[in-house]
Amino acid sequence: MTKDIKNFFNITASLVIGSLILWNCEPDADQLGSQFFQNGAQGIDSTYSVIAYSVNNNDTIRTDATRLQSATLGAFNEPQFGLQKSSYVSQVRLSSYSPDFGTNAVLDSAVMVIKPSYAADSATTTTADDYIYPIGAVPAKKVVVTYPVLKYGKTKIDGKTLFNIKVNEVNDFLGSNTDKIFSNKAVTTGNLLANKVFNGTINSIKITKDSDNSDLYIRDASLRIPLDSAFFQNKIITKGSSPELADAASFIRYFKGVRLSVEQNDGYIFNFDPNSVVINLYYKKDKVENGTTTREEGVFPLDLGSANTHFNQIFYDRTNTPAADALAIQDTIVGSDKIFAQGMGGPGIGIKIPETTIATIKDLYNNEKAGIISAKLRFYTDVASWNNNYQKPSYFVVKQKDLNTYLEDMNTLAYTGIYNLVKTYDLDKNPAKYEIGITQTLKNIIEKEARSRHFILNVGNYTYDQTGALLGSFYADLGAQNFNTRSYTPHRAVFVGTDSNNDRSAQLIITYGKK
Repeated sequence: MTKDIKNFFNITASLVIGSLILWNCEPDADQLGSQFFQNGAQGIDSTYSVIAYSVNNNDTIRTDATRLQSATLGAFNEPQFGLQKSSYVSQVRLSSYSPDFGTNAVLDSAVMVIKPSYAADSATTTTADDYIYPIGAVPAKKVVVTYPVLKYGKTKIDGKTLFNIKVNEVNDFLGSNTDKIFSNKAVTTGNLLANKVFNGTINSIKITKDSDNSDLYIRDASLRIPLDSAFFQNKIITKGSSPELADAASFIRYFKGVRLSVEQNDGYIFNFDPNSVVINLYYKKDKVENGTTTREEGVFPLDLGSANTHFNQIFYDRTNTPAADALAIQDTIVGSDKIFAQGMGGPGIGIKIPETTIATIKDLYNNEKAGIISAKLRFYTDVASWNNNYQKPSYFVVKQKDLNTYLEDMNTLAYTGIYNLVKTYDLDKNPAKYEIGITQTLKNIIEKEARSRHFILNVGNYTYDQTGALLGSFYADLGAQNFNTRSYTPHRAVFVGTDSNNDRSAQLIITYGKK
């Protein structure tokens, strides 16, 4: 074991401690290092109990356009956390203003197109080799590929979970797409524009001409929701030259937006891309050529993308659930034997290292010349409360209480290739184990008298740019912790907290060496 610890230290000492010398320019940093292993010194592991509790996030989180790289829709109800239900609200903009739909324009259909996340490796393909393409009666081949949408929750209610997806007109002005909007924001709705039964799958279509194999029609995998044609005929098509359609400012006050929701209160939650949502208006107009009038087809898109105010509404009902009981207590003195963590604004995890433990480790450092080599928080899912097949959280965003910056470990070591903030084990089993790397943060508390703060963990991951760099590093003035996936990560689990009768109780584990 000593050999393994020494190998670990040799690899990381120059990165962890050496990099801090360059970064901090502090002469005392090099007092720690490989000298701990000279003269037969041993690496030592020590385990300490911590105070673990559930953090009440008030079931709210920002879900506006600046935070919502992915949107959620659906409902999931289970005994530990109760009901979590997500709806989606968005403004709508015209693709061009003062549109000319032509003479005698009549809407054939209006279709909302949504692109959910789906399992590309679970496709089912249906091929029609004798298909006749209707425009020109062209002999062709039609290939339909069906994909299951990625789901979190229950997929087999009554054999196969079905949702009634509703689309309603929004009656309230939704403001600017730079406004801060939280998940508990309410809006009033009016006309029902759609009520579609969704079976959890989406299709792509490709039609190719038999004669030369050229493409006649291609449609990407998407969820298509037919809307009320009469509504859009009267609201849009007949208003082409009206002041309401003259510019964006007028239009978003005339047609204020739409709300997507599911009728059911149990099932699953799925994700989709909010910036690719579109409503296509398929219409026909008169075309006069050589004295002959025919009907010409046209398509006019309505944009629900990034220029629009959009947000998720997230509703909770925790009546008579263990999560509700835990959130009513939030015991930061003794801790709780079970702790609850849930994405999309649900509860998080608080972990406090007792002052007596800090004092003990400081005594080792000051009086026994011990140096911390590694430090981590370890906790497990609770087998008794969370013994199911739901996907477990795979990551947490971690901060110190009242701070909106990354942990010092993240700031210093995020790109070294040897540091992982969160390590997970056995996510497909019960229990699963999690370890949070806090080495430099604890070293600062012990060696530099930094303030010891509670650690706050929430389900989600940090967001990155296209180069793989942490977005929060570039926008630190906005709060590094704000750049994460919390608002649209639906996972949750129950964990063992502070429980002296359970060998999987939450712990602090440090490895240190002595001179």
